[in-house]
Amino acid sequence: MSQLVVVAALTAAPGSEEALREVLTSLVAPTRLEEGCLRYDLHVDPLKPATLVFLETWASREAHQAHCRAPHFLDARARQEGLVASRDVKLLEQI
Repeated sequence: MSQLVVVAALTAAPGSEEALREVLTSLVAPTRLEEGCLRYDLHVDPLKPATLVFLETWASREAHQAHCRAPHFLDARARQEGLVASRDVKLLEQI
C-alpha cells in the first residue's frame, strides 16, 4: 500500500477570498487528527492571493477516501458553495 499525495488548488470567486480562506483554514486542525493523515498543510500563492493550495500526504488512498467522508470535510465543502471560482485536485503516487 503506497502513500497518496494530494495537491488541491482552489481559487476564490472575486470578493470571496477571505471567506474561502476561513472555511479552508477550519479544515486543518481536525484533519490532522484523522487516522492516516501524515501531512495536511494549507498554503497561499503570494502572487495570486485568491489561490489557496493544500499539500496533503495520506497513508493510503483509503485514508484519503475516509477524509472525504468525514463530517468536518463535508461541512466545509458545503460552506464553499459560491466561494470557489475553480478547483484543481491532483491525486499522486510516488514512483
